[in-house]
Amino acid sequence: MTITHASTILFADVSGSTRLFEQRGDVAARRIIASVLAALSEVVTTHGGRVIKTIGDEIMVVFPGAIQGLLAAVDMHRRVDEDVEFRRDNLAIRIGLHHGDTLVEDGDVYGDAVNVAARMTALAKRQQIVTTASTLKSLTSVAMLQTRSLGQARVAGKQQPIEIVDVLWQNTTSHLTMVQRVIGSEDAGPPRNRLLMRYRGRVVELDEASEPFTLGRDASNDLVIEADWISRNHAMIEYKRGHFMLSDRSTNGTYVKLGDDDELHLHRDEFHLRRTGTISLGQTLTLNQEHVLYFQCSEV
Repeated sequence: MTITHASTILFADVSGSTRLFEQRGDVAARRIIASVLAALSEVVTTHGGRVIKTIGDEIMVVFPGAIQGLLAAVDMHRRVDEDVEFRRDNLAIRIGLHHGDTLVEDGDVYGDAVNVAARMTALAKRQQIVTTASTLKSLTSVAMLQTRSLGQARVAGKQQPIEIVDVLWQNTTSHLTMVQRVIGSEDAGPPRNRLLMRYRGRVVELDEASEPFTLGRDASNDLVIEADWISRNHAMIEYKRGHFMLSDRSTNGTYVKLGDDDELHLHRDEFHLRRTGTISLGQTLTLNQEHVLYFQCSEV
């Protein structure tokens, strides 16, 4: 069955692999490249993406939205840059991505967005993220996104050249998205448990000292999500009993998915958030991809 919908396609290519094979030999080089791709795959899962395939020293990934792809691209670069072994072997990555129409068939993805994303990767240099201007325009909020114009580029199958940009990832995350830190006391000691949530262009971080965080359609909520199927005061997340707990207070319920586990329907009940996953208010993830909340929980 073939399904058509808009997605963000990302390619990440390992830079320095040719030299690695020459210096370390085939067996050691293949092991190291596999380690890099495994590390990138972990980042993909954290940001709600799906690995489509690996081709040699390259990984192809799909995300539901552009912001997930951009955040993942930044984290991919940082993951490789901060790894002692990867840096010792002078490895880095280059990334290209594009948001557009795709065809999904038998687990693979095809279409114009794939071709454009592959072209962006070919244009990217070592430690660079290249995307299209149209991908940035698809974001809800780009106020804190730091980019640099790279002019125009020709893409096979396109009659006119397209505008491309360089996403500058080596600065603080505040340059990429607006980060709101929700805390209850400036004098509290260093928190041990954190919950990072991403919704469209906004990132929210909660810790043990945070006040309860509310979600819903009403403007009084900490996170306002406007959709007819979402209740005015839909849900709340708070730290209690040593865990981050999600409480549903809605008419239609809340759908929670942890990693690859089955989606759980929560209604007038509470749920212990852990690991990584998604929260969808009022509708299943499949029906509500535009308003999905991605979370990552670190508890010690």
